Amino acid sequence: MVQVVVAADVTEAEEIQTILRAAGIESEFENAVPDEPGAAGDLPQRVLVAESSLLEAQEAIEAMSEPDELVGD
Repeated sequence: MVQVVVAADVTEAEEIQTILRAAGIESEFENAVPDEPGAAGDLPQRVLVAESSLLEAQEAIEAMSEPDELVGD
């Protein structure tokens, strides 16, 4: 599994999972800050997908995101 995006919190990670699921892409998420195991809801979350789905996942997230929410590289 590879990181496709970092979500601000669990709620945002779940929203991204919904977008990916609608595109037929399986995903999971984990704390982006592994040293804080008890505060998952308040911490950034790494959203992970299979490496073979990375490009498709990035495109699905971009297509379903509000233009003002997108952050350039």
